[in-house]
Amino acid sequence: MSKPTAVVCAYSSVGTAALEGLLEAGVEVCALYTYAQGADEQWFTPPAAVAQAQGIPVHMLPAFNDDAVCQAIRAHHPDFLFSFYFREMIQARFLEIPRLGAYNLHGSLLPKYRGRAPLNWVLVKGETETGITLHAMTPKPDDGHIVAQARLPIAWDDTALSLTSKAAEAGRDLVRDALPGLVDGSIPRIDQKTLGPSTY
Repeated sequence: MSKPTAVVCAYSSVGTAALEGLLEAGVEVCALYTYAQGADEQWFTPPAAVAQAQGIPVHMLPAFNDDAVCQAIRAHHPDFLFSFYFREMIQARFLEIPRLGAYNLHGSLLPKYRGRAPLNWVLVKGETETGITLHAMTPKPDDGHIVAQARLPIAWDDTALSLTSKAAEAGRDLVRDALPGLVDGSIPRIDQKTLGPSTY
């Protein structure tokens, strides 16, 4: 049986861990789209370093949604497209390419805390629990059916950095463990609309 294939769009420590989770699950990553690591971001290993060590082509482009990128991804005929803390909204035409779907990893228990910087906002709001969610992508941000979630307790002394480290570890496991169900179609899918309103 051939390995499932994927194109991955990823950044941050969470993106690195999630990419590692895919590789641990036996996914063949055809290409990584990512960003150059900034001078103030040297505290984590970037996804590009993991990809390069595995011989995966790495692309850092000024605009992901260009026609040329869409054509290049289409040429891979991937089973999956994954977005792990990627900084750009991915256009609908990209989401139609993968045979088995396009999925995003978000740093909250959706539908709570949609949008940017969810791990910061849960601290601002004094939450005692958050989590990480793998969900099907739609053209809307943080929308689509939930396929997997992991809950993360928030300690009294947690910071955005420590909570990001927790999310990274949880994300690695979540992605790795969800893969078999995504491949064979057996994974349960939960409509976010059935879980109540979004909060922020």
